[in-house]
Amino acid sequence: MADPDVRPDAAPGGGHREMMALSSAPLAARAARLLTGRARVLPALACGALMALGQAPWNLWYVALAGLVLSIALFSLQRRSGAALAVGWGVGTGYFGLALNWLTEPFQVDAAVTAWMAPFALFLMAAGLALFWGLAFWGAAQAPRSRLFALVVSWSLAELARGYLFTGFPWGLVGYLWEPTDAIQWVAWTGSFGLTLVTLALAALLARGLRGAWMPAALGLVLAAVLLWGGAQMVPPLQNLGDRPVVRLIQPNAPQTQKWDRAYVPVFFERQVDFTAAPAQDGLPRPDLIVWPETAVPRLLENAEAELRVITDAALPGRVVLGIQRSEGYDYFNSLALVAQGPKVEAVYDKHHLVPFGEYMPFRELFRHINVSGIAARAEGGYSAGPGAELIDLGGQMGMALPLICYEAVFPQDLRGAARPELLLQITNDAWFGNFSGPYQHLAQARIRAIEQGLPLLRAANTGVSAVIDGAGRVLKALPLNEAGFLDTRLPPPLRQTLYSRTGDLPVLGLLALLMLLAFVPRRRNFD
Repeated sequence: MADPDVRPDAAPGGGHREMMALSSAPLAARAARLLTGRARVLPALACGALMALGQAPWNLWYVALAGLVLSIALFSLQRRSGAALAVGWGVGTGYFGLALNWLTEPFQVDAAVTAWMAPFALFLMAAGLALFWGLAFWGAAQAPRSRLFALVVSWSLAELARGYLFTGFPWGLVGYLWEPTDAIQWVAWTGSFGLTLVTLALAALLARGLRGAWMPAALGLVLAAVLLWGGAQMVPPLQNLGDRPVVRLIQPNAPQTQKWDRAYVPVFFERQVDFTAAPAQDGLPRPDLIVWPETAVPRLLENAEAELRVITDAALPGRVVLGIQRSEGYDYFNSLALVAQGPKVEAVYDKHHLVPFGEYMPFRELFRHINVSGIAARAEGGYSAGPGAELIDLGGQMGMALPLICYEAVFPQDLRGAARPELLLQITNDAWFGNFSGPYQHLAQARIRAIEQGLPLLRAANTGVSAVIDGAGRVLKALPLNEAGFLDTRLPPPLRQTLYSRTGDLPVLGLLALLMLLAFVPRRRNFD
């Protein structure tokens, strides 16, 4: 498909002459000139904000798709690569600025010291991530052939790069706008980055329709129907859980401002012990496994024998998975431990994908002077990383589990670093993320990981949302946000092994490399 450039008659004489021209031009010309003039970043920011409304808790996927189409249409109006870069950066800043609004919440925990940093942190994060998109738009503007085709390819590659580079941060991928719909089932085949590529291709076809090209628009509508209808056909039926083991998820609801307060530490610990010892719900037998959230025990593992004895006595006859910190020499670890009666520590997993500025300080000597290290971790330099993904044996019908601590569940690639397990096991402390968008976006991405792998996922969250999710991404049972309690349910069995769980992101990377050649290698001229 050809994508002819639109060259606006831009007046070089500044804002006054531009406004004079706008006042005398037809309405369409006025709009085109405004969208390609100095104010182009403002509609780009608005398009990005519309795209962000596809993320939780709004879940307005159709609004997000419209914002994506308008973003691509706005790009098509730009004649110069610098203008395209500005549009891409504006779209990204608007998107990440709204979607990642929860980034301000950790700075409110010690508000007297760090609250002033919150708006700067959000802007810098949004503007920094937006550079990935800006560079994609800039590169596409220089393509020798169809610029929209080039934008689909370069934008998809930018999202893949965002998931891997600089430790990666694939939060809120473009393809996640389908999460509220059955179309999200396609990630079992394509993975999240592959679905992002398809989503961008769909939006580009619809954007061509805005320029009067009915054939691409029709193809776009057909592709949208295939995504939605095909996804609905791929939803596996509910499984029979009749003889499956019983699990219990504990949600203490400890606000981050109180979690490590000496006056409240015993309150939250005793609350979790009481939930652990409580009779089973819904006529189920006592649970085989009880799961506490991240950093649930207020003591280092090597010093916690008394606390572990109390916990395992309350859990009988089951065992307990819990979040706890531990140390080796001068190194501290954010860990998950499987403990049984004794107390006996049967397995330990150390988190390996740490949060920059949240769990370790990349430039701690610099930031120590402005007291930013206080938001990172208990140790001055933060946590040390564990060796990588590994399985723990829960025994019996439960089998092998892949532990995930907090935002490790955001990374599709982190779930493929070990042999295939029977379930995914996430413990997290989403109290850091506030009460609006962060916890729900984190839950949505946990659902997507379950679909990608075809595996059930147990999720114990300090303040919520704790949930049992099956391999089709269905939330079978959950505890609401900011509510203390526990839930008992039978553990869903694993579903089929998905294509994505076998191949990972390599096929998408190979396809993007081929498409890059098609989009950016100039055609050879025939001089005969």
